[in-house]
Amino acid sequence: MLALVMLINRAGSMVLPFLGVYMTSHLHFSIENTGIVLSFFGIGSVIGSWLGGFITDRIGEYKVQYMSLLLSVPLFCLIPIFKTEVGVAAIILLQSIVSDTFRPANSVAITKYAKPENITRAFSLNRMAVNLGFSVGPALGGILSAISYNFLFYSNALAALLAGILYISFFYKRNKLAKVKITKVKEAIEVKKENSPYRDGKFLIYCFFCLLFSMCFFQLFSTLTIFYKDVAKLSQENIGYILGYSGFLIVLLEMGFVQIAEKYFNLAFTMLFGTFICGIAYAMMAFDYSIITLIISMTVLCIGEIWTLPFMSTITAKRSGKNNKGAYMGLNGISFSAAFIITPYLGTLLAEKFGFNALWIGTGVLATFIAIAFYFIVPWMLKDNRELDEVI
Repeated sequence: MLALVMLINRAGSMVLPFLGVYMTSHLHFSIENTGIVLSFFGIGSVIGSWLGGFITDRIGEYKVQYMSLLLSVPLFCLIPIFKTEVGVAAIILLQSIVSDTFRPANSVAITKYAKPENITRAFSLNRMAVNLGFSVGPALGGILSAISYNFLFYSNALAALLAGILYISFFYKRNKLAKVKITKVKEAIEVKKENSPYRDGKFLIYCFFCLLFSMCFFQLFSTLTIFYKDVAKLSQENIGYILGYSGFLIVLLEMGFVQIAEKYFNLAFTMLFGTFICGIAYAMMAFDYSIITLIISMTVLCIGEIWTLPFMSTITAKRSGKNNKGAYMGLNGISFSAAFIITPYLGTLLAEKFGFNALWIGTGVLATFIAIAFYFIVPWMLKDNRELDEVI
């Protein structure tokens, strides 16, 4: 049911991939100003991830998730009202804060309801729902945006509303039962106070490299769509189809690929390989951007994503304790969210100053460095958690 709620919510995920195109072609912002405005999405995402992790450990993941879903509905509807850079940046900042409080709470809910031995596959199932929604959303978004951009925002609001209603209807009673059980446990045992992730040096280093990876990968939502439109000369419909193809491909492959990685490889090698081929996917576009190459590049990027992102959540769960999972998930979420601050501005700036070819080659080189770093950091960080590894 968590995955189904995520599927409905993400089926309305039409806004983010088209925000750059919306601002440049519809609102006539410059590429550089578009990058600056998109960075406010990242700022809001950082705040939301921190806030979501903080309040999840205090009021529970149930309240955080339904409040995030329902409060985001009116905010999506307000976005088309704003036409200036300052106005769009402000509403995107607020909407991003509200929406991204959902993520750490959702991750904690997965660790709560999944069996310990299935933790990675549980995250993968949730991501499969995200990508199934993402395969539908942008494809439909490309069609709707060709008619009116307003449809993107209203569709996102409708999806968030439906997801919120479904979540409350299914988890309301289950949450009350869970609270009773937790109260009894707390009365029976003394709850151990655990360290803050913000004082966990090894985890902070790991999150820094997650940030660098996110800066490479999340060009998918900013500079890549601009590259498709301005350099590869793709229509908005075709951009939507390629993004939809990526989500559909991940739905088909993710669970099987995750099981292969769990069976035959350790976490360090999986992160090494997944991160490296994500860099290859971007670098190859520096040499050719025919439609065939773009599809191959997106295919390689999807495989790299499958072998990286679910395992990042697993590694975070392994490093955290029983009573601070929200804080750990929130901090790891911040490393992704911070990329939305840096990537749109830095990516568009580099593309404007040096061209997209330099941007893609630089992305490939940076991803290779990150892949090697993950290979050494992951076992170094998790060797302190062998007892928890046995549990998870």
